[in-house]
Amino acid sequence: MALYVHWPFCVSKCPYCDFNSHVRESVDQEQWRAALLRDLACEAEAAPGQKLGSIFFGGGTPSLMPPETAAAIIEAAERHWGFAPGIEITLEANPSSVEAARFADLAAAGVNRVSLGLQSLDDEALRFLGRAHGVAEGLAALHTAQDVFGRVSFDLIYALPGQSEAAWQAELARALSFGTGHLSLYQLTIEPGTRFAALAAKGELAQTDPDHAAALYELTQRMTEAAGIPAYEISNHARSGEESRHNLAYWRYQPYLGIGPGAHGRRGGSVTQRHRKPENWLSALDRTGSGIVEEAELGAAEKGIEALLMGLRLREGIDLSRIAALAERPIRELIDEAAIHRLARQGLLEGDESRLRVTPAGMLLLDAILAEIVLG
Repeated sequence: MALYVHWPFCVSKCPYCDFNSHVRESVDQEQWRAALLRDLACEAEAAPGQKLGSIFFGGGTPSLMPPETAAAIIEAAERHWGFAPGIEITLEANPSSVEAARFADLAAAGVNRVSLGLQSLDDEALRFLGRAHGVAEGLAALHTAQDVFGRVSFDLIYALPGQSEAAWQAELARALSFGTGHLSLYQLTIEPGTRFAALAAKGELAQTDPDHAAALYELTQRMTEAAGIPAYEISNHARSGEESRHNLAYWRYQPYLGIGPGAHGRRGGSVTQRHRKPENWLSALDRTGSGIVEEAELGAAEKGIEALLMGLRLREGIDLSRIAALAERPIRELIDEAAIHRLARQGLLEGDESRLRVTPAGMLLLDAILAEIVLG
């Protein structure tokens, strides 16, 4: 089982924040530590018995969470559930000097893995992406992280407007030279409601040609495979044994708990959603002892389809008998077998009677493939 801890606060306006209530110059740390521990206790009562395999501190700027708060949550989680051997405890961090200065204390609190949002190794690209850090500061944070934590991951965004194949090849080669065991490599997508969507609507942002984006993706696969850090998920690459245990819990459709404002969870066949706005979450905790705003039972078919959609993101694919068991119906009622055979002949899918997976070539067309094979 996995635990996600959402720390909602940013210290300055970030282009990815949805609303200004996330921005705080100061936070009552004792109040928030106590509130998170109460929310944690609520989940422990609702989902007892399974040991935790991972904890992930994410959200706004969780690396600015006081180490004392991280330590208190880790200690309480171990007391409530116990830890599986080799538990992975990840902190999501912006690569700034201020946050890097806290890494040693956070490691002492129990964090053993960090995920850094480098996003680019080009200063102009970082300005385009709205990031506050520059390349030099980001790399300094990376080197500090590598000195402090046993496992380090960082992310990069590619297929930026005007980015050539040669430019991405050079940037990725540099990234691979740092020797981290995990990389998250995402193509830029234009999401509705974002600054990028507004720029695109005004004609001020040219989207990358799909054929060029495909060429960049294929280059990425070749280079990471050659470096011994292949893709295990459509956008995530790792050396053997360094895959993100926490994210694998999502993609393998295993139970996970979420605490803190806006956190989601899946447990006991139900989906949980906590109040998103920090003040509403605190108020709910005071009234009811829980930050949950909604808890709903998932239908069997819905669970089967969710597991199928998540699992096909993985190179390992899905166990068809498990999907059928989750859905409580034959697999032929969930997937279009004729479409699967057709796509297999095209080299986009492969498998047998027990498993189904998307090929590396098929990952380029994952959304279209899912739309074709999933019934209903």
